[in-house]
Amino acid sequence: MTYQCFSLTIENKIAHLVLNRPQALNTMQPVMWRELAAILQQLQRDAPARALVISSTGKHFTAGMALDVFGNDAGITLDEASAGGRANIAAQLTDMQRAFSLIEQLRMPVIAAIQGGCIGGGVDIVAACDIRLATADAFFCIQEINIGMTADLGTLQRLPKLIPEGIVHELAYTGRRLPAQRALAVGLVNEVFESHEAMLAAAMQMGREIADKPPVAIWGSKQAIHYARDHSTQDALQQMGWLQSGIWQSGNLLEAFQAKQQGRAPQFDDLPPLRSFEESDYTLK
Repeated sequence: MTYQCFSLTIENKIAHLVLNRPQALNTMQPVMWRELAAILQQLQRDAPARALVISSTGKHFTAGMALDVFGNDAGITLDEASAGGRANIAAQLTDMQRAFSLIEQLRMPVIAAIQGGCIGGGVDIVAACDIRLATADAFFCIQEINIGMTADLGTLQRLPKLIPEGIVHELAYTGRRLPAQRALAVGLVNEVFESHEAMLAAAMQMGREIADKPPVAIWGSKQAIHYARDHSTQDALQQMGWLQSGIWQSGNLLEAFQAKQQGRAPQFDDLPPLRSFEESDYTLK
């Protein structure tokens, strides 16, 4: 399928989603939201891959929201003239937040490979990913404060769970850039690379390592980490018992041991596709 804002390839169980409008600095417009949501829903539903790498093209990962998004030509207006109009803003924001939340909810790990500027909505995207790699020229900026507004699509909710709160306050209040080396020091990125090519190679290698593991155990690990992030240790330990009892598969352990003894790569089952309730072929009788 051809997309206007992205390219998507799947090879060796690794999906690679690329922001592909370098001439426009990969700025975000309504069509990008539609395509991103559709792609993520397909990956979630069909489970054709075991890891997702999100990368970009050109000078910047993304320069953030396109300046004309809320103009008349884009068909999006935020009506602040009435109480009803202002109430609708919340629903519009929920709709926009949903696409980025799909990244976090994906049944496979998501690796962001970031070059150049990761600005505004770009921070929303990468904050929802599991792992972040960056080039030495990368920087992060909560741009919204620089244009007179509060970031509202996930940055202020996810960043404090990734880096020290004081750093989030600094970035959110000043609009300063967080360069790659400082992002590494505070834990926002896992590793910094000298070139885009080296970063992508590392991201794909990490994807291959993830794809070699049993997908159901990877899914369980992701669920446990996210739950522990948002709950007390005791609650998370209790949840872990329920989670493990639901996904325990002794056959995976046996396959791992046998593969090691036989000097071969282990073979694990993919996650089955999902079928939504709405897609049921049930008919009234």
